[in-house]
Amino acid sequence: MEFFSDKAIKGIIKKNSVLCVGFDPQLKHIPEHVLQEGWKQAKDKTGFEPIARAFVIFNTAIARSTVPFATFAKLQMAFYEKYGAWGVWAFEETKRICEEVGFIVIEDAKRGDGGATAEAYASGHLGVVEKWDGNEKKVVKVPSFNLDAMTVHGYIGSSCIDEFVKVIKECGKGIFIVDKTSFKPNSEIEQMTLRDDTKVWQGLAKLALDWGKGAEGELGYSNVGVVMGATYPEDAVIMRQIMGENCLFLIPGYGAGQGGGADAAITGINNDGFGVVNSSRGISGAYLKGSFECSPYDYAEASAKSAEFSNNELNEARRRAGKLLE
Repeated sequence: MEFFSDKAIKGIIKKNSVLCVGFDPQLKHIPEHVLQEGWKQAKDKTGFEPIARAFVIFNTAIARSTVPFATFAKLQMAFYEKYGAWGVWAFEETKRICEEVGFIVIEDAKRGDGGATAEAYASGHLGVVEKWDGNEKKVVKVPSFNLDAMTVHGYIGSSCIDEFVKVIKECGKGIFIVDKTSFKPNSEIEQMTLRDDTKVWQGLAKLALDWGKGAEGELGYSNVGVVMGATYPEDAVIMRQIMGENCLFLIPGYGAGQGGGADAAITGINNDGFGVVNSSRGISGAYLKGSFECSPYDYAEASAKSAEFSNNELNEARRRAGKLLE
């Protein structure tokens, strides 16, 4: 069994890339000819099948064009599940395609609850679930969504995270605890002050460090990471001091949308040069504006150019910071 952290480290080294492509499909960003093709392929045009099929067409082209330049794919479940069963189908198809072309797949679902509900989230998204086998006349356990890693909320505490850590150890998966987000203005809850005059996000980071102990892969990196937004590089330094060098950060907020620069994003990378830097609209929507604006028919080519540019920019920032593996 290979742990997520081991796959991540090996993948970064193989591709010389910490880049993660975000697959966050929105109807307004899908070219009209793709929407029409989804409509054409759908058998039931009265519901959400056409848009789900359009999402898969769009995502498949982007996955195939960007995978040479990126190690990870991040699928934001919210953009799929709002379309019900067909949206979840599009999520699963996108996940399958991303794996097929060679991405390590992270689900951005931000799940969090306690006890049996946390166990259901962990087993359903990362582990195995029970089902009835009528031929064998017994209950068997099989994977369900079967992601490599996912985002998890930590504010319920150990009664939530312990269930995920159990699945990590059993199935070789990973989690990123949502801690210091990239939004501006930043979360007022994250910024609340604790009794020791540190911030809530710092206290959560200390808990995350403890939760990850004993959940390391063979290469020594923890499979319990944290979300650390690229838009707060000064806090990334503090986060790294708390978490140490064997923790992987998932770093959103780089590029278009939230506007975090490469040097800011790389602050969250550890001294070995490892981490996960996500860009969503900056890659998937590259054809719409800016340096890569082009015909909607060439959207995948624009995404490939954006991914290549992003990877080169991040690697130059890693080189400046002394964090690039030569």
